[in-house]
Amino acid sequence: MEEILQGNFNRCSSPSDLRITDIRFTDIVGAPMHCTLLKIYTNQGIVGLGEVRDGANRLYAEMLKSRLIGENPCDVERLFRRIKQFGGVSRQAGGVCGIEIALWDIAGKAYGVPIYQMLGGKYRDSVRCYCDTDVSGKHTGTDMGNALKARMEKGFTFMKMDLGLGELFGEPDTICAPLGFVEEMNASRDKIRNAKTPEEKRWYQNRMYDYYNIPHPFTGIHVTEKGFDMLEQYVHDVREVVGYEVPIAIDHFGHICVEDCIKLCRRIEKYNIAWAEDMIPWQYTDQYKRLSDATTVPICTGEDIYLADGFKDLLEKRAVSVIHPDILSSGGIAENKRIGDLAQEHGVAMAVHMAETPVSAYACVHSVAATENFYVLENHSVDVPWWDDIVIGAPVEGKIVDHGFIKVPDKPGLGIDDWNDEVIAEHLDPDYPVMWEETSRWDTWKSNDRLWS
Repeated sequence: MEEILQGNFNRCSSPSDLRITDIRFTDIVGAPMHCTLLKIYTNQGIVGLGEVRDGANRLYAEMLKSRLIGENPCDVERLFRRIKQFGGVSRQAGGVCGIEIALWDIAGKAYGVPIYQMLGGKYRDSVRCYCDTDVSGKHTGTDMGNALKARMEKGFTFMKMDLGLGELFGEPDTICAPLGFVEEMNASRDKIRNAKTPEEKRWYQNRMYDYYNIPHPFTGIHVTEKGFDMLEQYVHDVREVVGYEVPIAIDHFGHICVEDCIKLCRRIEKYNIAWAEDMIPWQYTDQYKRLSDATTVPICTGEDIYLADGFKDLLEKRAVSVIHPDILSSGGIAENKRIGDLAQEHGVAMAVHMAETPVSAYACVHSVAATENFYVLENHSVDVPWWDDIVIGAPVEGKIVDHGFIKVPDKPGLGIDDWNDEVIAEHLDPDYPVMWEETSRWDTWKSNDRLWS
């Protein structure tokens, strides 16, 4: 009996005496996005794994190092409260979230228990994944249907696809907008690819950001009746291929106003859509309320919202049917569970956005295993053949996502031993060619706190 009780416990660890000694980073591309990987080192040899969403957010994580060196990583909540002031909406919370995940990993490894156990235990033994599917180039609804059908043959039981302005570009009389606006917006991508100098590339990138940062109600873009006909036909053709038994969620509609969103949702109601995602900026709660009241398609948003407070207005006004946080922008493992619990109080389900590495996938698994109203977790890496190999010591042999599910692990912490440096070396970001580069320049960096005065 004594062996059973102590089997998972790291008897070399003295949790009360644990201290953070270093934090280091490595950047990779194509997993499926740009990912910043991190390690938190301790004085007892326990290493915590985390991840920062989107490469530019590495800086936000590096700046937190001076606030964490010498601290006990098992004090996860206290340290999170110290650093959460440096997070923000959209992807700017990446540093805080990545650090929080690594702290939980260390705490679980130190005490010999999986993270979900420290959150109160689990509601489920496996986590359902939806398969986000892209079809490159000009294509039809039948093409998308065939792509989704192939995912179903891999065992996935829940799908997501894109639908919106992207399917209409180049089609005459489908988009009404200020003359030249849409063309210039799309031409920016080609100009970035063909730029001859870094300065030219940066200039066109900033122009593209100018276009894509215009909130949807302010673009003047509208879809014509011909455009709505084409979008409806696209969904019809998808359903003709895959049938009506599998749920299909829809994303990436483009910067169209709420009135056009209502028109589109009414057109596709009969095709049993699981949810329509991020149709308008999440900050416009009243517009989300208008949209939700005007259609029977479930309305969903949340991947760019930071902390549970950011979801309160949407939930209290019954403006959405599904929330969709991303663990690398919501606040991390524990905050993601708090968001789910808040949504449950309002009768709203929680799906979770995830287009990152296996470390983030397992961070999500622990968080949602402990969240009762969890719905489904995104998997956007089916077509990345080396995705499972980014880590070593994963809790399962073979595929992490098996027939559309991830098994909830019982190994301590996240359940992963380490990053796989051999695989990482093959996919390094050329702008950050050194793996686990030392970061001592951040050891003493300081700033005033939000409540300093």
